[in-house]
Amino acid sequence: MINDATRIEVAGLLLDAYETGKPIPPLTATYDLTLEDAYAIQVLQIERFLAQGRSVRGRKVGLTSAAMQRLLGVDEPDFGHLLDDFFYLEHAPIPLTRFVQPRIEPEVAFVLKKPLTGPGVTAHEAISAVDFVLPALEIVDSRIEDWRIGLFDTIADNASSGAVVLGSTPTPLADVDLRLSGCVMTRNGAVAGTGAGGAVLGSPLTSLVWLANTVGARGVALEAGQVILPGSVCAMSPVAAGDVFTATFAGLGSVTARFATHDSEQDEV
Repeated sequence: MINDATRIEVAGLLLDAYETGKPIPPLTATYDLTLEDAYAIQVLQIERFLAQGRSVRGRKVGLTSAAMQRLLGVDEPDFGHLLDDFFYLEHAPIPLTRFVQPRIEPEVAFVLKKPLTGPGVTAHEAISAVDFVLPALEIVDSRIEDWRIGLFDTIADNASSGAVVLGSTPTPLADVDLRLSGCVMTRNGAVAGTGAGGAVLGSPLTSLVWLANTVGARGVALEAGQVILPGSVCAMSPVAAGDVFTATFAGLGSVTARFATHDSEQDEV
């Protein structure tokens, strides 16, 4: 475990990467981090963002697929924060200039109607706390060079969070089986990925329960009105200027993210 001064130093490196747009070498190549170090470094950055007037509007869960867990040698997910300025409207141009190494993936977003406070949250309690679900596209980003991330690198880097686009078709949980809901993601009209909700820990709901209990053990509740991204249903796709991505979920509708085509358009956003 590193000391507090070193945690502040590492958080500063990541904050600088946001400002400069230049990724940094893997943290774990230089620092002997623990799980607690990584989450503490994440929180230090969030505290800086809050001090700037930004606010937390939700949480995201990462590393929910079996393939990603095998790749990083872990057996459970991780989580990060979604800030107010992470949210972009459908079809509005998203400026690539705000990201370092963006990629995109489709998810089912939960919107909560009442708080979830763990530990001890059960599946039925999580179901009763959900207002509705929405199709979503998460823009993931890494401040670590070439996405050469280990578990502690991505946790420290706010679980590789970037931005999110929510669809506009709210669906009650009772109207869809999230495990069986299939998804097709297209990039400029060509299929870029396919999957189903069952790829997310067997069900996106399982991810919501895990998150509520995991942050609850750290003294944090999931609040009413927050958006929860439980994890991607397929592999992430690279992003380039001018790209248009659409994710269509069976029973949930679709969501489209459009990326700005040129610098002037990005400056207007």
